[in-house]
Amino acid sequence: MENLDKQYVLPTYNRNYINFVKGKNATLWDDKGNEYIDFTSGIGVVSVGHGNERVANVICEQAKNITHISNIYYIEPQAKLAEKIAKLAEIKGKTFFANSGAEANEGALKIARKYGEIDGEIKRYKIITLRNSFHGRTITTVKATGQEKMHQSYFGPYPDGFVYAENLEDIYNKIDEKTVAVMMELIQGEGGVYAFDKEEVQKLAKFLKEKDILLIIDEVQTGIYRTSEFLASNLYEIKPDIITMAKGLGGGVPIGAIFTTVDVLKAGDHGSTFGGNYLVTSAALEVLNILEKYKDSGKLDENFIYFEEKLKEIGEKYPKLFEEVTGLGLMRGLKCKGTEIQDIIYKESHNNRVLVLKAGRNVIRFLPPLTITKEEIDEGFMRFENALKRMV
Repeated sequence: MENLDKQYVLPTYNRNYINFVKGKNATLWDDKGNEYIDFTSGIGVVSVGHGNERVANVICEQAKNITHISNIYYIEPQAKLAEKIAKLAEIKGKTFFANSGAEANEGALKIARKYGEIDGEIKRYKIITLRNSFHGRTITTVKATGQEKMHQSYFGPYPDGFVYAENLEDIYNKIDEKTVAVMMELIQGEGGVYAFDKEEVQKLAKFLKEKDILLIIDEVQTGIYRTSEFLASNLYEIKPDIITMAKGLGGGVPIGAIFTTVDVLKAGDHGSTFGGNYLVTSAALEVLNILEKYKDSGKLDENFIYFEEKLKEIGEKYPKLFEEVTGLGLMRGLKCKGTEIQDIIYKESHNNRVLVLKAGRNVIRFLPPLTITKEEIDEGFMRFENALKRMV
């Protein structure tokens, strides 16, 4: 297994050579029969759990008929999914479907750049993003990402027009006559699971609206009920001009989405061969149906509360290891007292068969399936604590 991977797959990941062969909700099994609790959901992707029968059935039924046709034809599940997104977002807008979060963010940037071309003699093209942000791995979204380590010289030259603000307050200082948009995550995922203050975000959104500067909210990780509401934008009670989504939207199939109130793109301005095809939009529509009902039943919020309680117990019990609990909903972090502690906890967690993630320089990140059970939460944290006991 390891030799095959090393011989034929480009080494762009630091692999952990566990061969998973089966999953059920937040539980995974490897090829040796070992059981793991998954607190990562494939980095926030498997929103309704591994092996979800409803999603699997929809995928199978759709695959028997049509998996893909060109976007030059009407695709019924695509239109229904776009309608569903608008209703759940509670914003009047339209959606373009892509294949990933990076693609969705690329499209959002194109919308903003075209918007800056429409009125006035000065071309508005500058886009402000935040330090420690993460917006993707393409050339443009890497440059949009406010982390210097991502801007490797060998990938350059990069597109112009990106300005980095140190924090929300600094955004006001960075605005000039060529600024067309501000792009940000409401909770920075890769940047350390850091949630911005709600009132400060609302103040910024109001200011940008008054200045006719677009607000782009990257909800690739925070969207699809990850923070308790359909969108973190709903939770923060703002109405952005452009919202990008991916990850949990498809429950495991690759899909990205740009939801926008800015109607500037015309036929030929943008496109995608695979984006929004029958297979992925059918799956995503079922994911949203499942999660909408799950939220309405109260079970989703019960999960959030229970998971948070367990996480806070761990943080309080091991003050020598952790500084604080970060994030919202089921997008959570434990801020470690140093990167060395973070590295050891990450490795020991895997050794104790509970999957966690690293974020920023010193945060252990938790992104479990939204449908995780209390039993899986209990088992996962028991194993996580076993990993910690080796360090104290």
